[in-house]
Amino acid sequence: MKKILFVAILAAVVIVSAGVCSAGFFDFLGGNTADNSLDGQEVNLAAAASLKNVFDEKLIPMFEEKYPGVKVTPTYASSGDLQTQIENGLEADVFMSASNKQMNALIDENLVDNNTNLQFLENKVVLIVPADSNSNISSFEDLKNVEGNIAIGDPESVPAGQYAQEVLNNTGIWDDVESKLSLGTDVTAVLNQVAQGSADCGIVYSTDAKSTDDVKVVCEAGENELDTPVIYPVAALKNSNDTNATNAFMEFLQSQEAKDIFVEYGFAIHE
Repeated sequence: MKKILFVAILAAVVIVSAGVCSAGFFDFLGGNTADNSLDGQEVNLAAAASLKNVFDEKLIPMFEEKYPGVKVTPTYASSGDLQTQIENGLEADVFMSASNKQMNALIDENLVDNNTNLQFLENKVVLIVPADSNSNISSFEDLKNVEGNIAIGDPESVPAGQYAQEVLNNTGIWDDVESKLSLGTDVTAVLNQVAQGSADCGIVYSTDAKSTDDVKVVCEAGENELDTPVIYPVAALKNSNDTNATNAFMEFLQSQEAKDIFVEYGFAIHE
């Protein structure tokens, strides 16, 4: 009986050990990578409109697969509009701006955890026309000869519009084109104006131009035309409700898998 009992106990130990080892082995292979430690938490993301595609199509689904109990709720708008919304109490945990101007304003107002502020992505400013356009536009200087509308973001609140204004000023044609400008509420609105043909041309980010076949790039702003680098900072906000989920999301954005997705969508990682 003792031998039978010993053999039974030994068999049970072997079975349990095999199960543990097997589970660990499959985890190692990536068969079970979900982290359930943050179940029920939420990340409210306030992000520039130019980030909508990459977040909605790839990054948010990837994060929620890794943390299946966490919900990411995004709000997209111009960075200036998001700044105002945050100042007025928008429930946000992470802010990702298309310019340092808006991020720095929130830091000055003590709304951002500056310890988490990261100079993260880079973008380019480009001049676009409708894909079927036969226009003779080949440079920013040519915009002074445009008879129709030129779409740019509103420089008062849209970073893409602020960059566009800088390009037009540095090119010396702002006064020539100001009356032709059609101001968009964010860079996506500018892209749509050109894609739909309601504007002859527009100034957007290269990542926006890459997102549709309805426009084509005429030229890219060089250093002489744009002094200010197009940097996207990201940071956690001080009023974050679920700080553990927020920290996990910030860490995820800085992972190599997330960086590769940003690059796939046309962004560069700021070094």
